[in-house]
Amino acid sequence: MLFDAPVIARPRGLDPAWLDYNCHLNMAYYHVLFDQAADDVFDLIGCGPRYLAARNMSFFTAETHVCYVRKLKPDAMVSASTHILDFDSKRIHLFQELSHVEGWLSATCESMMLHIDMSGPRAMAMPDDILANVAGMAEAHKTLPLPKQAGRSIQIPRKPAGGAA
Repeated sequence: MLFDAPVIARPRGLDPAWLDYNCHLNMAYYHVLFDQAADDVFDLIGCGPRYLAARNMSFFTAETHVCYVRKLKPDAMVSASTHILDFDSKRIHLFQELSHVEGWLSATCESMMLHIDMSGPRAMAMPDDILANVAGMAEAHKTLPLPKQAGRSIQIPRKPAGGAA
């Protein structure tokens, strides 16, 4: 199976109900856009709604970190790209970028996804066929540069005590 590197979701507009009182996209809906783009990726690797129905397995988000780079206004058309940074038998580490169709970056999202047996629910190893699809997509993505926002943490940088200002 061949995969795009990165996987790019089709462009879409913003739902007017997603705008906040500042007249730009509310932070919660950036997550919606990233989640919908991740769903596209899971469909490509065979883990969409049919996977849940047939095998009673799915993926859950264990952790996510969003960086808001530039606000989106009501008339924006956007697209999200998804890049597998790493994976193992139970996890997929994704990095996504939400860009305006004019080419500028609006936000990034880094996520750790867990493969889940829904009968528990509990984390479990992916079946061999799904793991092979993830490996194929990761292979297609391995030549992509590491995004500068990947691996960030939230902190207030402090100067050492007694250090020069």
